[in-house]
Amino acid sequence: MLIVLFHFGAEGPLKLWWMNDAFARGYLATDFFLMLSGYVLGRAYGPAIISGRVGPGLFWLRRAARIWPGHLAVLAGFVIFVLVMTVLFGRPYNPPQFQWKALAMQAALVHAWGLPGGDGWNLPTWSLSALIVCYAGFPWLWRALNWIKFAIIPPVLGLGLLAGFDVLARAWFDHPIYDLAFQVGLIRAIPLFSLGVCLARAVELGWPSEVFARLLFWGGMVVFVVLLGLPRHDMLATLALVAVILGGGRLPVKHSSRLAEQGAKISFALFVTHILFGAIYWMLVHNLIFHVKVPLEQQWAMWVASFPLTIAFGWAFHVYVDQPLQNRLAPYLRRPAAAPTDVAP
Repeated sequence: MLIVLFHFGAEGPLKLWWMNDAFARGYLATDFFLMLSGYVLGRAYGPAIISGRVGPGLFWLRRAARIWPGHLAVLAGFVIFVLVMTVLFGRPYNPPQFQWKALAMQAALVHAWGLPGGDGWNLPTWSLSALIVCYAGFPWLWRALNWIKFAIIPPVLGLGLLAGFDVLARAWFDHPIYDLAFQVGLIRAIPLFSLGVCLARAVELGWPSEVFARLLFWGGMVVFVVLLGLPRHDMLATLALVAVILGGGRLPVKHSSRLAEQGAKISFALFVTHILFGAIYWMLVHNLIFHVKVPLEQQWAMWVASFPLTIAFGWAFHVYVDQPLQNRLAPYLRRPAAAPTDVAP
């Protein structure tokens, strides 16, 4: 939702970041998403990778199958929207944002690999483009971390990798790692994803203690919220998010939350669909405001309404598009059964 707020912040009667810098920091949620991806995969797939029950090829295939079909379905929705708008307006609709070359690059999920020309369309999916590469290296990274038996070492290595990539980003692109262009998002994603995997290894080894984990979690939350309203300290904010993941991941879940479970289920759908929903919704809203005198309070009401509506749109996509696609693919992604052995009569 912080990412949605970040992307919808310019669509209201007043740009939100003019009121407070916190509304311009939604990109930090992407950093959290990249770290959390590495952490969750380490906790979910780590034992299967070590035991050999899931090999590198099957692991990558499962992850690619999880994100590619939904991603392509949303791009198809973009194409339909652009073609309809082109017919209605009698001219190409918003050519700078909807280039066909960029569409092909995004469909192939290569637009964060340093190649020019992948802007526009569903631009936030640069993170998926980068994660496809991270998934390929995950099994070997986890196996390497499995040799480490001291829990403090993996987080230190992960933070060192992030610092090293930041130095390289400043040297090569004259920008810190959190300010890199989307075309080179792979450089931003690799250390963040790897750091998340390192945090998962630390928690697997039983560190930190529950008392320290609670301090890390709540301390990280407070520091992150405070930093949102201050001048940019993005690396410190990232460290606060590290504390949140490390502390929260170590704490046991005593009472499950159905709301959290449902939110987790639709989070991917919300991420990949909110730009498409925004393109449709804000086109209608801005045309209405342009042709009809809409009072300011009603303009704000339409802006506020965009959030429950985009959640509903993401939920519908999850239930009627993404989940059916995953159900159809599931039989093909199971681990091949071992050949039956001959049994003596």
